[in-house]
Amino acid sequence: MEWANMMGRSAASCDADLTRRIRQGDAGAFRVLMQRHNQRLFRMARGVLRDPADAEDAVQDAYVLAFTRIDQFRESSSLATWLGRIVLNEALRRLRQRRTMTGLDEEDTGGTTPGAQVIPFPGAQQAPTTPEEDASRAEVRRLLERAIDALPEPFRVVFTLREIEQMSVEETASCLGIPQDTVKTRLHRARRLLGHSLRRQLSPDLAGVFPFAGERCARIVAHVLKRLGLPDPPPDAG
Repeated sequence: MEWANMMGRSAASCDADLTRRIRQGDAGAFRVLMQRHNQRLFRMARGVLRDPADAEDAVQDAYVLAFTRIDQFRESSSLATWLGRIVLNEALRRLRQRRTMTGLDEEDTGGTTPGAQVIPFPGAQQAPTTPEEDASRAEVRRLLERAIDALPEPFRVVFTLREIEQMSVEETASCLGIPQDTVKTRLHRARRLLGHSLRRQLSPDLAGVFPFAGERCARIVAHVLKRLGLPDPPPDAG
């Protein structure tokens, strides 16, 4: 499998090879690119938009933009960072648009504010456990996800990249276009807002929040290739 063959190579080597092949219109290479970066990019968009469906749409739009502008990638930064910037810009654009529409809706209704809603999250696939353990872990994730969603946007995005995606301070600063000290400050504020006691109790479950199911990954790949008019090669095609 092409995916398996690339796993043993360095990220820089894989990115350089994928970039070259994508510039040649290789749909298989673009498929591999999306499979490699889907989860991280989805979580980035999810951290901004707080809605799985909207985040999925943002990632698809960002991929289309990246494919059509692949010649603009100059390799001064990593391909992952370049893609991250495109996804974050698209997510922030959607967020601004959403706020504009919300403002218009509020004017139409006399300025009333709709009640808060709990955003549903898909369940993560876990190893076999007892029903009691399943219920407990699901509740822990729900509590943590709600707490993250309640963070102000600048802190929520930094927390998502640093704590959930485990990106370095340097990577996070590069993706967001902010100083590294700002990343550190926002992460500190995010942790404080979440509450030290909550964070200590729930930190082992951070890897399980905002799960990215295989079905969503496959759907994004198929939709983007279709929008670009590219063939969708079978997963094992090299």
